[in-house]
Amino acid sequence: MKFDLIVLGGGPAGYNASEKAAHAGLSVLCIEKNSLGGVCLNEGCIPTKTLLYSAKLYDGVAHGDKYGVTAENLTLDHKKVVARKNKVVKLLVGGVKSTLKAKGVTVIMGEGKIMGKNDEGFIVKVGEEEHIGAKLLIAAGSVAAVPPIPGLKEGLAAGYVVTNREILSLDEKPEKLVVIGGGVIGLEMASYFNSIGTEVNIVEMLDHIGGANDAELTSLLQKNYERKGMKFILGAKVTEVKENEVVYELNGEIKSLVADKILLSIGRRAASQELGLENIGVEMNRGAVVTDEKMRTNVENVYAAGDINGKSMLAHTAYREGEVAVNNILGKDDTMNYNAVPSVIYTNPELASVGETEATAKEKGIDYELVKLPMRYSGRYLAENEGGDGVFKLLVDKKSKVVLGVQALSNYASEFIVTAATFVEKKMTVEDVKTVIFPHPTVGEIIREAIFQCEE
Repeated sequence: MKFDLIVLGGGPAGYNASEKAAHAGLSVLCIEKNSLGGVCLNEGCIPTKTLLYSAKLYDGVAHGDKYGVTAENLTLDHKKVVARKNKVVKLLVGGVKSTLKAKGVTVIMGEGKIMGKNDEGFIVKVGEEEHIGAKLLIAAGSVAAVPPIPGLKEGLAAGYVVTNREILSLDEKPEKLVVIGGGVIGLEMASYFNSIGTEVNIVEMLDHIGGANDAELTSLLQKNYERKGMKFILGAKVTEVKENEVVYELNGEIKSLVADKILLSIGRRAASQELGLENIGVEMNRGAVVTDEKMRTNVENVYAAGDINGKSMLAHTAYREGEVAVNNILGKDDTMNYNAVPSVIYTNPELASVGETEATAKEKGIDYELVKLPMRYSGRYLAENEGGDGVFKLLVDKKSKVVLGVQALSNYASEFIVTAATFVEKKMTVEDVKTVIFPHPTVGEIIREAIFQCEE
């Protein structure tokens, strides 16, 4: 069959782009080899948040005495938590499927491979069937990165090493968990299992957790979890993985940790293999598809969005990239702006960031003003966080007074960071933001507090 657009991948970039294109009147084929919704809906964003919400409820009651709440014989049934996670995922996947059907998108479950191009368009094969698309959108997502550490592949095959996919479906909570990697996925899973009583150790090669997030806030987050019993081994290189053991090198010494399960969480790589991209000459960079600000590849009428381009492996980035691609396919000029993409670590407390940090501003030579406030400046935060040590940071360009970036370690940070993202995206000045009325009391009012402390 022939289509106006063939989308390879049914994750956030792919299914959202398929819906938008079909709504605009294009005939669209969406090909997904695993499950609609992609990694985010099935193995990442949604299932992890479902588990973390159960842990948050449990933590709240377990430590509720300081709020006047006490309970006896408190338990968390991990199997029920996983069962609920499966129910939530099933409902949302069904919703994606229904929406695509309602928009008139043709969906094929299977592996799509680009075979080449003829006068009619691009030839994509699924099984024994061939389809032709006048235009292509590559949105095949990413997979967990597996470094060449001795014993790692064997551990994955045997099941005592798991990735983000398998750990979300464990029948029983491990007594001891070692997490290789202190990035977003590793921290979120460590947070859940720490809350439900698992002994958790995180081994990270860098000297800090949280990747490129603000160093002061990631250090504070680490201290929060150390108080909860989590242990961090930083600046350590994992040299070998054995059954129930992780061997690492730290300061020239070889040490090891015992574990019932080992979570591999060192990042992800673009799932660009086996797509047939070489058959049409798509330019690649270290396994990722190269795109411009309009999501175009070097091949005319071929676009790419989401993790496959390796630029910002976040579901919300993928949504926007897919929209940019479709708009340009439809002849509407649109460009992708990565300066205002929010990032969140959904631990308890949450760490959210958008725009410039102190480190990136210094690297770029930006003359900035920093306003740093304890989250206790927010009445709502103080009411809900007995003994909380959250911090809020606001960066403003000294000359233009444009809001450059915001970082926050706080409950609800994931919700109010979008307000800051709007200010960064629209290049609003301090005076612009001063006219915005924040509802009271909200934790997000901390933004207003910081804005009014900026220099005139």
